[in-house]
Amino acid sequence: MSDDGGLWLLTLGPASATGLYWYLYRYYRNTDKSHAFERETKVDAKPVTGTDNKCDEVIGTRETRIRGDNVSAYRQRVQRVRSDTS
Repeated sequence: MSDDGGLWLLTLGPASATGLYWYLYRYYRNTDKSHAFERETKVDAKPVTGTDNKCDEVIGTRETRIRGDNVSAYRQRVQRVRSDTS
C-alpha cells in the first residue's frame, strides 16, 4: 500500500461503523416520529359512576385457608388425559 493514499482506507472503517450505528439508532428509535400522547390526545374527564357493594371481610390472618380450596384433593384437580388409540 502506498503512503499517500492508504490513510483514507483506514479511516473508512470507523467512519462507516459510526454511520451504520447512527442509521440503526435513528431507524429503530424513531424519536422524531413518536406520538406525544400528552400533547396530541384529547381526554375528556367525566364524573365517576357506579357503586361499591361490600360482600365479605377477612381481617388479618384469622382464616389461614381459602374457603372451598381443593389443595388436598389433587385427583379432583388434575384430570387424566385420554388418548384416542383405536
